[in-house]
Amino acid sequence: MNAQLSQGLDQAARTNGPLFLFSDFQKNNFSQQQLTSLDSSQQVFLVPLAGKATANVFVDSVWLDDAFVRANTDITLRVRLRNGGAQTSTDCPVKVFVGKQQAAVFRVPVPAHQTTTSMVKVRLTDKWLQECRVEVEDSPVDFDNTYYFTLQPAAQIRVVEVANEGLMAQLYNNEPLFTYQHLAPRTGDYRGLERANLILLREATEVSAGLREKIQEAVQRGATIVIVPAATASHDSYTALFRTIGVGAVQWEPTKGGVPPLRDVAAPNRQNPFFQDVFAGQNRPAVMPKAAPVLSWSRSGTEILRLRDGDDFLAGFSSGKGVVYLFASPFSNGYSDFTRHALFVPVMYRLAMQSYQQEQQPAYRLNQRTLSVRLPDAISTGEESIFKLTSDSAEYIPSQRVQGARVVLDIPPGMRTPGFYTLTRAGQPVLKMAFNFDKHESDLTSYSAAELKQLIGPNRPNIRVYETGGGQSVAAQYKATRVGVPLWRYCLLGALLCLLAEGILLRVRGRQKVASVAQAA
Repeated sequence: MNAQLSQGLDQAARTNGPLFLFSDFQKNNFSQQQLTSLDSSQQVFLVPLAGKATANVFVDSVWLDDAFVRANTDITLRVRLRNGGAQTSTDCPVKVFVGKQQAAVFRVPVPAHQTTTSMVKVRLTDKWLQECRVEVEDSPVDFDNTYYFTLQPAAQIRVVEVANEGLMAQLYNNEPLFTYQHLAPRTGDYRGLERANLILLREATEVSAGLREKIQEAVQRGATIVIVPAATASHDSYTALFRTIGVGAVQWEPTKGGVPPLRDVAAPNRQNPFFQDVFAGQNRPAVMPKAAPVLSWSRSGTEILRLRDGDDFLAGFSSGKGVVYLFASPFSNGYSDFTRHALFVPVMYRLAMQSYQQEQQPAYRLNQRTLSVRLPDAISTGEESIFKLTSDSAEYIPSQRVQGARVVLDIPPGMRTPGFYTLTRAGQPVLKMAFNFDKHESDLTSYSAAELKQLIGPNRPNIRVYETGGGQSVAAQYKATRVGVPLWRYCLLGALLCLLAEGILLRVRGRQKVASVAQAA
C-alpha cells in the first residue's frame, strides 16, 4: 500500500489531470513532506480508507544475551514482539525454528501499540550457519508473520602477540576459542595483524613506524589493542603511537636509576561489566597482585583495575571502531607479579573475548540503505569479481565497495521480498543473510480524515480530503463539489408547473364567463 501511495504521488507530479489517492495513510510512511513535491495547480484528492480495528503482532527484533555463540551449548534467544494494531492480542501463538527443527513454541499476550519480550533456549549442534525463523500465528494481517534470521557458532578469535618472545602462547593455545600467532616487533612483515581480533603489544622497546601504521589500521577497523609497556623503552616511539591511535594524556613515570616501588592493586569491582561471570561461585581474592607503574594517565573511557592509591592499572580507551587497553606496568619480574596471579588468566581471556566481532548481524531490513559484513578468511579481497545477492531464481547486483576485510553493500531498490539471500562472488557462496520487511510497515496506525486535513493545512487548496462516511459516496461528493448540480430538470419542472397553472386559470376564467352569460340571459 505504501509503495502504491508513493507511486501515486510521483504520478501526480508528472500529470496535469486530477488524481485520486485511495490509501490507509499510515502515520509511519506518510508525512507532510511528501506533499511538497506537488504542483500547486495539481488537483489531488485524498481518500482515506478506514479499515476495521484489529491486532497485528509481528517480530520487532531478536537478539542473543551473549554474542559469542558456542556449539552444543544452550543459547538464550530473546524475541521482542510488537502489536501494531489497535486491538490487544490476548493469546498469540509463536514458534521458533532452528533450521528445519522446531526449537520452541509459546503463547503470549501483546497489548495494542506495545511490546513484549520472551526468552527461549536454543542450541546449535554444529559449526555451520543455521537458517532460523520466528513464526507468529496472527490474522487477518499476515504478510509480516514470519521473521527470518541466522545463527552460527562464533569463529575463533585471532590473537597476535607482538613481543620478543611468545609469552602468551601457552595461555591462548590451551583454549580452542582462540588462535594464536607471535610476531617479533622488528619484523618487516606485519600482514598477520590485518585480520587479528586482538593485538597484544607486549614490552616492545621501540615501536617502528610500520608497526605503528598497522596498529592504527587495525584499531580503525574495530580490532582491540592491548599495550603492555616495556621497562626501558623509547618514550618517543610510544608517544607517537599513543598520539596516532588517539590515546592522549599518557605520561611516563620518572625513574631514578632503579625499579619503582611496588604498589598494591585494588580488588576489582564485581559490578563492572568487564568482570561479569568471572567471580561466579568464588570469593573475592584475599591477596591482590603488586605492580610498579611506569605509565600514568588522568582520564580513560573504561576503568578495569586500579591501584589502591587510586591510580589506574588497566584501563580502556575508545579509538576508531576499536578499543585500546593500556597496562600501567610491564609484566616483567620486578615490575609486576600479575602474570602469576589468579586474575591474570580471566582478565586476558576477557580482553580477547571482548575483541570478538560478529561476521554479520542475525538479520537485516529490506529498507536499509547500506550494510557492512566481514568477509571470511578464505575470501581474498584482492579479486575483482562482483558480489551478488541471490534467492532462488532472483539475482541482484548491489552497489559495493571493499574496505579491508569487509564489504559494504547498498541494498538494491528492487529487492523487496523477505527471506534468505546468499551473497556470492564468481558464482561461489560467501555468506548467507536474512532480510525482513521494514517493521514500520506493520504499524497499522493511520491518519483520519480530520488529521489529514490538519496535516495539509490551509495553504494547499489544491489538495482535498474526502470522507467515505456520512451516507454519501466519494463519487457523489466529487460530483457535488466539482461538477455542480444540474438545473435543467428544475427549469423544465418549473415550466410544466407554470403551464399547468395557466391551464387551470384559463379553465376557471372560462367557467366564470359562461356563468356570467347565463345570468345575463
